[in-house]
Amino acid sequence: MQMYFQTFKRVLLGMLEKPMWMLLIVSLCIMSLVYAKPVLWDLPVAVINQDHSPASYSLIRALNSTPKLSIKNYDNLEDARHDMIMRELFAIIIIPTDFEKKLLNGKDVIVPVFGDATNRLASGQIQQELMLAYQQLLDSYNGRILQNAGFSVEQSKILLKPIQGETIAMYNPGVSFAAIIFPGLLVMLLQHSLLIACVRVSIAVRSTPKGKPPLAVYLGALSALIPIWLFLSAVFFALWPWVLGYRQEAPLYQIWMLTFPFLLAVLGLGKLITECLRSVEMIYLTLAFVTTPVFYISGTIWPLQAMPDWVFAISSALPSTWAVNAMAGINQMGLSFQSILGDIVMMLVLGVIYTVLGVLVGMLRNGELRHITHQFKHWLHHRGESK
Repeated sequence: MQMYFQTFKRVLLGMLEKPMWMLLIVSLCIMSLVYAKPVLWDLPVAVINQDHSPASYSLIRALNSTPKLSIKNYDNLEDARHDMIMRELFAIIIIPTDFEKKLLNGKDVIVPVFGDATNRLASGQIQQELMLAYQQLLDSYNGRILQNAGFSVEQSKILLKPIQGETIAMYNPGVSFAAIIFPGLLVMLLQHSLLIACVRVSIAVRSTPKGKPPLAVYLGALSALIPIWLFLSAVFFALWPWVLGYRQEAPLYQIWMLTFPFLLAVLGLGKLITECLRSVEMIYLTLAFVTTPVFYISGTIWPLQAMPDWVFAISSALPSTWAVNAMAGINQMGLSFQSILGDIVMMLVLGVIYTVLGVLVGMLRNGELRHITHQFKHWLHHRGESK
């Protein structure tokens, strides 16, 4: 135990003296500046009004009153198309001729909308606002028609909307793409940085002139990383989201209780990678190429249920997949800590599996496994002769 604590203290103090890991916080701050606004505001949208009727102006006012859209009036389609190509517009809305006349006569009205398909997030927001504004205008006109026919205001509302829907906020209510992506992004940042750190420490411990280090030294060096990355998890999952104003449900102790098994699983994965490659250059190149695919299959960008079975199998073998699901569950969706115990168990199981595989690969590459197998065969042979 003395050797363990000496190594733990030496490695921890060494990392505190040269806190290169603080660059992660700087990276987080710079990276999240694009999400400084919690939602998309003032998206420039062109409107070409070919009707110039009270109904068309009412629709334009309704669109312009939403904080997500910034309406710009155009006289012709060519100018609007040019500005869209120059990335000055996200969409073009054309209010056709006889818009109000068809609306009052109950005929179908087609409002052409040209959207920028390269930006699905902005296009989706614009489409939602347009549908909402058009539906409000339609309800207003239909309500007047019903009231002129002798229906009361309440009866008109019931006829227009016989079923009242209610939206109950569960996942990141009122917050846009940023808060949905943020948990997965932070988990991946923690995983990638800890993999690099643990591989670097492992190789540094193995390269000592005394030969293969004792197990206590190896464990002490790796466990010295845990306090630093627990501190980083508090900054990533608690402090910085609070500064940006994102929703948070889990207290700090629950975040640490979730992060700790995740760190153990990542350390086990780092052990396996170290034993398989055993070269700093190869490990850094591998992690650089692997990190982006791992982020995409972690369930943050694309639902796990929609993935092919073989991709889902790979995703399930990664600690980040379970950490993203658990962190979003307790910190954004408000789930209880008991509901994510399965994710925690999976991370611990993965940590044990990766550690065992790393040990076996290391023993195989060092020739120790062959030596143990030879001794076992010799023992069996000797036992057979004694009988």
